[in-house]
Amino acid sequence: MVQIEMKKLVTICILALCCATTMAATHGKKAKKVIAIIDKVNTYWQSNNKAEVRSFWDNAAYHTGNMEAFLLTGEKRYLDYSIRWAEHNNWSGATESDPAKWEYKNYGEDQRHVLFGDWQICFQTYIDIYQLAMGRMAPVNGKLERLDISGGPDRCVARAKEVMGYEARSKANDYWWWADALYMVMPVMTKMYKLTGDKRYLDKLYENLLYTDSIMLDQETGLYFRDGKYVYPKHKTESGKKDFWARGDGWVLAGLAKVLQDMPQQYKHRQFFVDKYVRLAKAVAALQQKEGYWTRSMMDPQQAPGPETSGTAFFTYGILWGVNHGYLAKKEFKPVIKKAWKYLTETALQADGKLGYVQPIGEKAIPGQVVDANSQANFGVGAFLLAACEYVGYID
Repeated sequence: MVQIEMKKLVTICILALCCATTMAATHGKKAKKVIAIIDKVNTYWQSNNKAEVRSFWDNAAYHTGNMEAFLLTGEKRYLDYSIRWAEHNNWSGATESDPAKWEYKNYGEDQRHVLFGDWQICFQTYIDIYQLAMGRMAPVNGKLERLDISGGPDRCVARAKEVMGYEARSKANDYWWWADALYMVMPVMTKMYKLTGDKRYLDKLYENLLYTDSIMLDQETGLYFRDGKYVYPKHKTESGKKDFWARGDGWVLAGLAKVLQDMPQQYKHRQFFVDKYVRLAKAVAALQQKEGYWTRSMMDPQQAPGPETSGTAFFTYGILWGVNHGYLAKKEFKPVIKKAWKYLTETALQADGKLGYVQPIGEKAIPGQVVDANSQANFGVGAFLLAACEYVGYID
């Protein structure tokens, strides 16, 4: 039964991608300008950064945006770049082979942290490439081309099935103890469901998120603290306010959008995710600065004043997705989108294609930290690409 469904899924995937490529070729003038911006930003990044880097979260977050850019435009350079990255990492995250040694309960960049979400986000891109390879064809520059993976397409997802299958079958539910994980892993779970037809991935997604909510969701606002260390009133900004980190909540909103995109309509807990997404989107929109960006500490701009691009781009993507798919009212969110897009393209984007004002890797708003036009990062580019691709659908 799963094999039959898989064949149907591949057929639907290829047809959808063909349609997307045709649409890209017939976009109006405004959309073509956005696509030109996408290419400018992505070409700058890929020209200045090699694909052969590790599969940890920061690089993997870039590739989630790069794959969306490929699916929108059919630009072969983008797909080749992600495949080179995946091949370099042997289609794996952390590589420890013995499940008895797998860890996740603390931060870890070593190879034993297989179940740590920062090593699992890479599976999003591997699965996307697998879906293309299963159809043996990919929409490239307006036409279908054969897509071959060295060793066969099953190699793309073998490690994902091993690791995420283990997590889905496990009794633990405390995997996601920091907000970032909700972007790193929630979409992997829905992609794994689509890949296998196994509803245990959806149920584990729901179960894990309930745990996350119990330790870092602010019931008053619907926003998320970055992790348990930052929950109010145990932690406050210097002026005594709740400290919601923009990129942290950006991870959550973007992750929820990706989950709803892949989650079946009939899933029993789908409304739980819809309600959470809508409430979070409205809470985020209310905290936007007049210049279009969100400050690093969302409710206390003075904690770390000035623009920040990664959180802003993830918020822009998440809100655009909701408007484009009918979950958010366009009239209500149009001013938010207009200001955010203006900031992203007129302040964050530099003349040479560099994307600036990205807060470096961290977990909170840091008073006195300098973030300027030269502050760039892989995950920031990925977030921008997601927002820009969704913006094309918004203006067309």
